[in-house]
Amino acid sequence: MPYFFIANIKIIDSVEYQKYINEAEKVFKQYNGKYLAVEDTPLILEGSWDYTRKVVIQFDSQLEFKNWYHSRDYQKILKHRLEAAKCDTVLVKGL
Repeated sequence: MPYFFIANIKIIDSVEYQKYINEAEKVFKQYNGKYLAVEDTPLILEGSWDYTRKVVIQFDSQLEFKNWYHSRDYQKILKHRLEAAKCDTVLVKGL
């Protein structure tokens, strides 16, 4: 069953955030993660939007997501995202 990591991101330091971007895809692909969406200008249909980016990444299972998120390689680069952006993230189960 697929799982989707969804991040609403407000980038504050683009230089520091780029350090994260430069490494992130290489790491999550090791855990069968794949981008489904990366959007900097979403069409707002309801409510307000106080973010600069929306990201959706699919993993084949919750275990693969957890293995990725808690991996040593990801934890090394996660600090760049946490320093560079305000993020609200969730993991949701697919159908």
